[in-house]
Amino acid sequence: MKEAINSQRFYRDKQNAKVSGVCAGLAKYFDINPWIVRGASVISLLIFPVAVALAYVLAILLLSER
Repeated sequence: MKEAINSQRFYRDKQNAKVSGVCAGLAKYFDINPWIVRGASVISLLIFPVAVALAYVLAILLLSER
């Protein structure tokens, strides 16, 4: 029996980007409103500034653009 392969990938969405497209790509991956992801990332940045900033920079460097 064949299994369906999930071809959905996480990428930076430059078309809907406000800064670099990380939040827009994450929102598209989970099929939610980009403003929810952006708001959550700003709140997270206020609570955990070093960890969130590091994760965001790594996402910019490691994720491919679409």
